[in-house]
Amino acid sequence: MVEQAVRPIVEAIVAKAPNGWTHAVLHGRAGRGGTGVTGGYGRHEENWNTGLPNPYEELMALAERLREDRGWEPVSLEIRCRPSGEYRLVAFDDAISRVTGMSSGFQVVLDPDYRLPQPGRHQEPGTGAPAGDPELAVARFRAYLERRAAILGHSEELPPPVTAASIEEAERRLGRRLPPDLRALYLIADGDGIGYENRYLFQGNAWLSLESMVAERTEWGAGERPWYGWDLEWEAVVFDAAPADTVRRCGGHPGWLRFGSSEDGNFLAVDTAPARDGRPGQIIRTGRDYDEGPTYVADSITSLLGHYLELLDQGAYEKDGDHIHLLEPDHDPAPQQLIGGDVPAEVPPTLQAIHINNVTGLVDLAPLTAAPNLRRLHLNRSTAADLSPVRELPVESLRVTLTTGDLTPLEAHPHLTSLDLTTTGPADITPLRTVPHLRGLDLSGADVPNLPVLAGLPDLRYLSLTARQWTTLLNEAKVPPTLTAAHLAEANATLDDALAWAARLGLDTDNALRLSGTLKTVDG
Repeated sequence: MVEQAVRPIVEAIVAKAPNGWTHAVLHGRAGRGGTGVTGGYGRHEENWNTGLPNPYEELMALAERLREDRGWEPVSLEIRCRPSGEYRLVAFDDAISRVTGMSSGFQVVLDPDYRLPQPGRHQEPGTGAPAGDPELAVARFRAYLERRAAILGHSEELPPPVTAASIEEAERRLGRRLPPDLRALYLIADGDGIGYENRYLFQGNAWLSLESMVAERTEWGAGERPWYGWDLEWEAVVFDAAPADTVRRCGGHPGWLRFGSSEDGNFLAVDTAPARDGRPGQIIRTGRDYDEGPTYVADSITSLLGHYLELLDQGAYEKDGDHIHLLEPDHDPAPQQLIGGDVPAEVPPTLQAIHINNVTGLVDLAPLTAAPNLRRLHLNRSTAADLSPVRELPVESLRVTLTTGDLTPLEAHPHLTSLDLTTTGPADITPLRTVPHLRGLDLSGADVPNLPVLAGLPDLRYLSLTARQWTTLLNEAKVPPTLTAAHLAEANATLDDALAWAARLGLDTDNALRLSGTLKTVDG
């Protein structure tokens, strides 16, 4: 029974309680993926005390019981208990979850299958011809192996080649044709691994076998990037690669075929779906560390092999046992992102993101017009008086504290997708009705007298408000018609509060579990 499963968790909370505690709250999430716990103990002499235990096995057992009884996977739960031994469990499925950090409260997901669109999916496609040359690529690859053999003192064993039929079958499974120069290399060798040993021919990257390349694509979900949850994704931005407009602005794309692995979650890929100024078959770096956008490497495998040969000719390498590390020349890339401080005196034209932190006085945004590709502008614990410079910039994610509450500079802004607004006075949000791509909005720090305007926003997917703001909106207007996820920005809200709020948003919460009991304590 659920009651039997929850009691060991309460016992663990009571056992770890500090002297003088008056109550304890555990917010948890548990399922097959593991557990996570936040919360703490309340005491008379101080507001809050952390140190709450994370009884992993007990929480997993409770999650298993709720999965069997209710079909919830994972489960969100809240346990409140007192020194008297009284406790109360509230549980529901993960459509409602606790959010911690600066934006603590609760999040509800109304449509778990919806994902925000990647900007690169709608970019103008490239029309250029491939830069690769299969014959030249083969010649360079053989020359590359010969020079490596001269350095190592022996030839490197590689797997036997694949057949043309095998490549065609792999292409069928991939749904894309390999660039001709990469295709030609697989007719020489099926990657660079023998058993568990790789030669790492592509600058520290293991060259994947054809079968591993297909398997990687299958495991990767046809090129889709991981989804990290609405609390992180609603204001996410994907940057442009350099050179601009060569690679689509995506965290992942079905046209990116991973052929080289650095074995840390990052990959070399051939891009079969380039942006306007790119070339099919160009080489990019993507993976775990590139959710904010890929890096452009070369226009083709052919060119990349030519670059490797140049480095060997220059002696730009190190030999480590049976491996060769190519040494790229030092260079200071133009900054794409600045974090901390005020707007710099000289704004780099390459800037795509800036985080302005802890500035005393008003921040002048006008110098940022020198960055024509600025996409993220976040003022953290900093205040501006005028948003006019933003009108001229392709800012997609804007976080700002305003003294005036004047949003007219954002009217019909063609790029803005997310706005996190704090104000020191009333703000008229009427101009937001005209922002065509606004999908995420946090007004929990703003004084907004006309909240019902939100019901008319055409494509709003995420909205964060305080409990009072939500009550005003829901009493006076309807939920925005396309709302997919919402945030209740109340640090002290209970799961019961969140369930009542989510029900008003349209989520069926009738089967929420509520259970009370009392432990036999030492004092009892």
